[in-house]
This record gives sequence, C-alpha cells and structure tokens, in this order.
Amino acid sequence: MTTESIKRGTDWLAGAGLRPTRQRVALAELLVGDGQHRHITAESLYASASERTDGVSLATVYNTLKAFSEAGLIREIMVDGTKSYFDTRVDDHPHFFWEDDGHLTDAPKEQLEISALPDAPAGTEISKVDVVIRVRRT
Repeated sequence: MTTESIKRGTDWLAGAGLRPTRQRVALAELLVGDGQHRHITAESLYASASERTDGVSLATVYNTLKAFSEAGLIREIMVDGTKSYFDTRVDDHPHFFWEDDGHLTDAPKEQLEISALPDAPAGTEISKVDVVIRVRRT
C-alpha cells in the first residue's frame, strides 16, 4: 500500500458518493490503486485482499462489488450465466473470454460494428448490451 494508491482508491469512492469504510478503501486500492483497469472475480479479489491481510470476508467482497457496481464504479460482465467478472473500465466495450484459462480481457472497441439491435419486447427497454467473444488457443 502506498499513500498514492490509497488516495486514488479513496478519491474513486468519493467520486461515486460512497462512504470510504476501511474495507471499501482496501478493495478500491486493489482495484484502481495503480491506475490500471482490470477484470476480476469476487474470488480473485478476495484472494488478493487475503494475501495483504486486509481482513475482509468473501461475503464483504461480494457486497462491496455489488455496491461498487450499483454506484457505477465497475461493470459486471456475466459469462455463461454462472460466472461474474467485474471490470473497472465502465465505458461500452467488448470483451474476449479466454476459455482455456477462464480470464476476461478487453477486445478492440474500434473493430466492433453492431449495425442494429432487435426491438425490445413490448413494455421493456434495452438497458445495455454486453459483447463477450469466446476464444481459445489453437
């Protein structure tokens, strides 16, 4: 932990109006403390926090990620309906899901073209479109 990474995490929380609890600051620092975007699962974030002995439970990690997502700080990306990844880059962009080892990376946004979407069913609206391109090594 550096003073700069803690400040970056605290500022990130403040920008969304979230109270900077000890657990939130510790997890925010892991997510954005180095200024890089990342894709994580609750389990991988918990493992990182546990290595640093920040004293957070897996339930706290899940609840915190949900709060971060609801505040617009991260995006939840569902892969195959059973696994959630969280992305600190919140603009609209596609992802590659690497089937061989189960990780998620950004795909080139400028190479994706979606020319039309189907009409939403009556009484609904499209809230977002997630593009996950599954890849495997040849």
